[in-house]
Amino acid sequence: MTSERSASIPEHRLKRLHERLGGIAYGGDYNPEQWPREVWDEDVRLMKDAGVNLVTLAVFSWSRLETADGVYDFGWLDHIMDLLQANDIGVDLATPDAVPPAWLIAQYPDILPVRADGSTFGFGSRQHFDVSHPAYRQKSLAMAEKMGERYAAHPALCMWHVNNEYGPVSYGPHADRAFREWLQAKYRNLEDLNQAWSTDVWGQRYSDWSQVNAPAQPRTWSNPSRRLDYHRFTSDSMLEHYKAERDILRRHTPDLPIVTNFMRFYKNNDYWAWAAEEDAAALDIYPDPREADAHVAAALNFDLMRSLRKGQPWLVMEQATGAVSQWSVNVSKPPGKMRLGSYQAIAQGADSILFFQWRQARGGTERFHSGMVNHAGPNTRVFREVCDLGQELKKLGAITGTTSPAKVALVFVWDCWWSLELGNSPRSDLNYAQEVLRLYRPFFDANITVDFVNTTSDLSQYSLVVLPATYLLTDQGAQRIEDYVAGGGHLVASYLSGIVDQDNSIRLGGYPGALRKVLGAWSEEMHPLADAGEAVKLSTADGGTASADYWTEHLHATTADVVARYASGRLAGSPAVTRNRFGRGTAVYLSARVDGTFLEELLSVAWTAAGIRPDLEAPLGVQVRRRTGHGRSYLLVLNHNDAPARVDVGAGGTDSLTGAAVTGTVELAANGVLVLEETSLEIAAAEIGR
Repeated sequence: MTSERSASIPEHRLKRLHERLGGIAYGGDYNPEQWPREVWDEDVRLMKDAGVNLVTLAVFSWSRLETADGVYDFGWLDHIMDLLQANDIGVDLATPDAVPPAWLIAQYPDILPVRADGSTFGFGSRQHFDVSHPAYRQKSLAMAEKMGERYAAHPALCMWHVNNEYGPVSYGPHADRAFREWLQAKYRNLEDLNQAWSTDVWGQRYSDWSQVNAPAQPRTWSNPSRRLDYHRFTSDSMLEHYKAERDILRRHTPDLPIVTNFMRFYKNNDYWAWAAEEDAAALDIYPDPREADAHVAAALNFDLMRSLRKGQPWLVMEQATGAVSQWSVNVSKPPGKMRLGSYQAIAQGADSILFFQWRQARGGTERFHSGMVNHAGPNTRVFREVCDLGQELKKLGAITGTTSPAKVALVFVWDCWWSLELGNSPRSDLNYAQEVLRLYRPFFDANITVDFVNTTSDLSQYSLVVLPATYLLTDQGAQRIEDYVAGGGHLVASYLSGIVDQDNSIRLGGYPGALRKVLGAWSEEMHPLADAGEAVKLSTADGGTASADYWTEHLHATTADVVARYASGRLAGSPAVTRNRFGRGTAVYLSARVDGTFLEELLSVAWTAAGIRPDLEAPLGVQVRRRTGHGRSYLLVLNHNDAPARVDVGAGGTDSLTGAAVTGTVELAANGVLVLEETSLEIAAAEIGR
């Protein structure tokens, strides 16, 4: 393969990045412009002590880099880039257009985004831009061009970081114009739009394109199909801007990775579309230490990042060493939790551990957000943990580029998220991310690796596919699921799946519309449970009992067998859970939100029938993941409990952190970590098991 062709492959760009850094990227956001020059030398010295090999620069520096319209000052950035290079620390250089400067807002006040209620998002925070504004686009792309020209050949430059946490939605005149253009490209003619949006309901028909605008706040409820398209448009318009900057930077540096940072459970952007345009998925992750099981939601996000680019390694772009500053109570991470969370990300495919930020700020909004160096300075527990972790990660260079194949797929679709939470539904309080998390948790607890997929993904490599509230399902998506099950696949679908089509219109003939045939059952009526804490009893076909809350349906089994029936309430005697043979496969339908114990049982039966087994049997709260590739296999064992745990690692391997041989039963300390490089026999077994 020619070097030019090799440079065009994202995985090769990442490989070169890690070769240059000597392994896992370690460091974080560095904001030297917030500090006097004399602090910079101390920063670099401390970075070397901590094992830092990569820092992110210039994220919020537009006003420093362009002090007035067309007046650029790169001197300070040149100086810090040179200083970092002299100390063998690489730079992830950001384009700073997440924070348009005050002079630009004064010149073009309508860059500020307009909220749905018509009020303007004021200056003084960040992400204060309408991405459709021509002047914002022109000036931000000009900055990307300037930075690409100036730093393409700088030896410290390792990768590019475009913008920061894309997300602002505007309903102003520039968004109006861009939305119309997007709709015209999608629908071609106005009658097709009227049909897709069901505009005859409430007399909303459009007779001219000029009448179509952003769905600003109406008197009461608004058209759900129109609002769904606006979600799609805003994600697409921000992605278009990212791609424009990326293409400028790619022209100057074809061999360097280019990313932007995603966010945990972030609703505004369809990350399936975004990840396809990036060299790696990159995540900002801030689990709340107040939540005893925060690591489970973190795990879901880690697996999602790993899945967005079909199992390729991903990047932790931001996490906290201790406390953050966005919650009502910002609890600091207890000793060991930062290390444990970092290894959890690595266990689930991350090839970087980066923090926000290097030095905790003295002022500004995030002054109480912890840093690698906190307000008290380096003589602290946190900095000692930072240094210890940095030295440990140097021993794991060979793990970069390895992957974690899975046989279970959970469907996660932004169209479903948007359409489910638009309101005007039987349960306007439904939280899609929590529904997905609820079906993910049993797999996490059982140490079964999960991929996330879209409804356009190839399902053939999976033995079990789970549909959590997959509300919007296209005809093609429904056919793909039918073909998967008919071909021998195992399916579990929950309530509120297959209800609407791509236009957010109800599929007629009974719920769950698009899936009635494959599930062998249909519902004539939805019955969400009205009162908080209300529950109904279930009786199972094998004589057991269970319960359900929140959601039930009046279900009819056609070709399906009944696994459980409602045993109380208005639906008593009706099927609640069914299992259907379809072709060579099996499809299970949960018409109710069954209790956690019964859900675990149902999923366990499904994954056992599909021939799936855990990477390792371990006590609850002990997470086990395997990463393989390049002739190596790593078994990572993480104790999320606040008490020691005993785990049988079988033939074991070599402890990558100590060099000691480890076999049989080991005791992991509370929040302890074990990274085993397995023998060649275990590598072969791991590959055969997949």
